[in-house]
Amino acid sequence: MYKNLAVTLVAACFFSPVFSQTAAAPKAAPAQAVKAGFVYVSPITEAGWTRQHDEGRKAVEAALGAGVKTTFVENVAEGADAERVIRDLAATGHQIIFTPSFGYMEPTLKVAQDFPGVKFESITGYKQAPNVATANARYYEGRYLAGIAAGRMSKTGVAGYVAGFPIPEVLQGINAFTLGMRSVNPQAIVKVVWLNVWFDPPKERDAAMVLFNQDVDVIAFHTGSTAVMAAAQERGKMAVAYHSDMRQTGPDAQIVAVTHQWGAYYTGRVRAVQNGTWKSGNVWGGVREGMIRVGDFGRRVPAAVQQEVLAAQKAVGAGRLHPFRAGKTAVRDNEGHEVIPAGQTLADAQILQMNWLVEGVQGKLQR
Repeated sequence: MYKNLAVTLVAACFFSPVFSQTAAAPKAAPAQAVKAGFVYVSPITEAGWTRQHDEGRKAVEAALGAGVKTTFVENVAEGADAERVIRDLAATGHQIIFTPSFGYMEPTLKVAQDFPGVKFESITGYKQAPNVATANARYYEGRYLAGIAAGRMSKTGVAGYVAGFPIPEVLQGINAFTLGMRSVNPQAIVKVVWLNVWFDPPKERDAAMVLFNQDVDVIAFHTGSTAVMAAAQERGKMAVAYHSDMRQTGPDAQIVAVTHQWGAYYTGRVRAVQNGTWKSGNVWGGVREGMIRVGDFGRRVPAAVQQEVLAAQKAVGAGRLHPFRAGKTAVRDNEGHEVIPAGQTLADAQILQMNWLVEGVQGKLQR
């Protein structure tokens, strides 16, 4: 979830008026590589949240070459430990620092106040400052599309969802997934287990096993490892990969993957530092911007289902399909309250403040 930035110094060439036709211009001074730091909330595993952000870091290196030098620190706990690591990167000459975890937001802002000359990218954060930008992806778009696949593939009509924390980003995903399932199977239900942690493979696995014992035959998750996919493979169930393609972990279990594509965004931000145009702001990109992609179908998924999901993905990218747009009837939460009036679409501000679980989700929202 981080970005690498490169700074290019342009040298001016001066010519003597006497020798302007014969003297060669002096060579430009070599550019000094921009130092870009990345802080990861978990170890870099074979797939998952941190892996996708590290792939973004590598994409910046590939694009900018000698113009950038990246540093990453993995498995950094949110809170005081994160502040220590971020501060150390700022103090050691890093011009831009990427902090891709929601719990890094406050530590990032605190360090940024003490280092006004350093640029910070708070990925999944929402608070900005003159030298702190925020960015996130519209994960819910991919979740809706995965829900279509799950609804087509499930035989029991019961899906599971292993979730980290009940923040709006996670609620958006659960609700969009459920709406996607119910768009093809109106009776589908989704059972949720809350973990209150982002990365804990044993705990993730245990939650998946509990759900598989409750008629769940397809499962999704918003956690940081491949543990849920591995559990599905072990139990002969189906799963939706998140963050990364996880077919290596679940060759029989994976039906589709919702992947995050950070390389282009990170590279663009690095180039902005390089050419002096970096500005604070907020980016929330989805399928249209290439930040979310659904694909990597498993071998058990029929071609017709794959085509249906890919067609829906094109419709989302073109703006013809919106996961939180109600049809002729209103959308209600799982307590019976109307949350999207008939014929209306939720505005971004409403999506960003989502605090309800849609009809079809079994379980209560932890307040």
